[in-house]
Amino acid sequence: MMRNMTSTAEETVQQGRTFTTIGVVGLGTMGAGIAEVFARNGYTVVGVEQNDEGLARGRQHLENSTARAVKREKLTEAEQAELLGRITFSTELKDLTDADFVVEAVVESIETKKAIFRELDAIVAPDAILATNTSSLSVTEISTANSSPGRVIGVHFFNPAPVQNLVEIIRTVVTEPDVLDDVKGLVTALGKSPVVCGDKAGFIANTLLFGYLNHAASMFEGKYASREDIDAAMRFGCGYPMGPLALLDLIGLDTAYEILETMYRQGRDRLHAPTPILKQMVTAGLLGRKTGRGFYTYEGPDSPVVVADDKTPSADEQPQLKHDILQVGVVGTGTMASGIVEVFAKSGYDVLYVGRSAEKVAGVTATITKNFDKQIQRGKATEEAKAEVLGRVTGTTSLDDLKSVDIVVEAIAEDLAIKTTLFENLDEICKPGAILATTTSSLPIIAMAKVTSRPQDVIGMHFFNPATIMKLVEVVSTVATDEDVTETTRALVAKIGKVGVSCADRAGFIVNALLFPYLNDAVKMLEAHYATADDIDLAMKQGCALPMGPFELLDVVGNDVSLAIQRELYLEFREPGFAPAPLLEHLVTAGYLGRKTKRGFRDYSQR
Repeated sequence: MMRNMTSTAEETVQQGRTFTTIGVVGLGTMGAGIAEVFARNGYTVVGVEQNDEGLARGRQHLENSTARAVKREKLTEAEQAELLGRITFSTELKDLTDADFVVEAVVESIETKKAIFRELDAIVAPDAILATNTSSLSVTEISTANSSPGRVIGVHFFNPAPVQNLVEIIRTVVTEPDVLDDVKGLVTALGKSPVVCGDKAGFIANTLLFGYLNHAASMFEGKYASREDIDAAMRFGCGYPMGPLALLDLIGLDTAYEILETMYRQGRDRLHAPTPILKQMVTAGLLGRKTGRGFYTYEGPDSPVVVADDKTPSADEQPQLKHDILQVGVVGTGTMASGIVEVFAKSGYDVLYVGRSAEKVAGVTATITKNFDKQIQRGKATEEAKAEVLGRVTGTTSLDDLKSVDIVVEAIAEDLAIKTTLFENLDEICKPGAILATTTSSLPIIAMAKVTSRPQDVIGMHFFNPATIMKLVEVVSTVATDEDVTETTRALVAKIGKVGVSCADRAGFIVNALLFPYLNDAVKMLEAHYATADDIDLAMKQGCALPMGPFELLDVVGNDVSLAIQRELYLEFREPGFAPAPLLEHLVTAGYLGRKTKRGFRDYSQR
């Protein structure tokens, strides 16, 4: 039930100001949502639209939204009536005379917004705060339309405002400190999570999100991977709630294009220059869900249901095993190798793994046993299943024992010299037709393939850590990989219960190529003192529904690992925006590698 309905607005004092009456200009989906948020929390709200038709739409938005809350038992009917009774509707800005705080939520047009702020200047009290809900326009420029630009601030709610907790508060170079403090207090009183940042196009969430989305669209445009594989890679490899191309369809390609264009015009960062396919699709009217077609095709306009089109893989195209796979070899005994051994054995395959010593070999069996014992204790496995799986697993210290396996998966140190030496040996040992796979996350697979006499049989199988839990496997083909080998590997990935995505042998493959430039952008944002690490993390978790903020993730991955991957991306693509942020370099030099050294972007020594 709603907790704030019994509070009176007069009781809420924020720092030096008392807020009782709130003005909302523009009652579209966003404006109506903002009005609802304030009314839910006991404030008197005056909603203004330019005509009666707009007011009717605004009322409808509010009635529908609160009716859904009643249906979900988040509100009673009496509370809904009380909430709606707090909102007055008008077509005249002059009815905002008594407002202590006015938030504008009209179309993303700088001139339209400035005209409103110019008019409000003569209407509201001198100490009233004026806010814009813009998601990308310059708050500073909007503030110039007011004779007191110091009282103008950005307050960017996320859609739908009644549900989303994040609010970006944008300070300009002239925003008065007490205005910033009072607005932070007001937003907190609404039960929202405020983050503070400077006035730069895109603010925190959109700056980081849209660079990533643009990169994904460019990857699709270059036919590097299919739309399904790009989206699946980020969902299953990073735990994102949606893939980037599906998200672009939800946002609207026209909206995405405008935000990117605004960001590029202001910052001149080439990574924000809208990739050409976005403009082409917008011009063709393929705007995403709202038109029924974007990167995907939908049942109809505004439908979330994806239907098959000419790009959808048919059931007949499901990969098949073109090579018989009966016995699997794994080289390595570390965390990743142990997980891969367990995955294959659980899927019914006989697995022969190779370690450097008897102790290392025994460690793999011990790890699998421990994993099973934990599952048995929680009732998720049985002793019989454990015995069956362990019965399929054989360890050895001799590479020569791999002579009869049908596929070898290498999971040793991420060092090209060590891996190429191993592939030379595997080429001599393994039978003709055996597939040689590497789990590398960043090294060129063709460099390993070329030292063998069978480059057509060499492929990448990039499992994600921990392999027993993570569903994604990137299947990476080189220019020399045989199509039957690629298809067999994809089919094998499906048989072991994983989600396989196909891509070519390029630095970062899909996931790291999209993830690490985004993380690098976050470090640059922090380095520029644009926002704090805590606010950036909060913005991405609450504003974009990501499982971890960028700095949380960097500290988990390890700043040294992140730096190495970022360097590989920069060396391959020579994109200035991919150059590792100096702050990341400095942290690694100082030995602040993240959780593993108890210090990274945060200090973990006391935790």
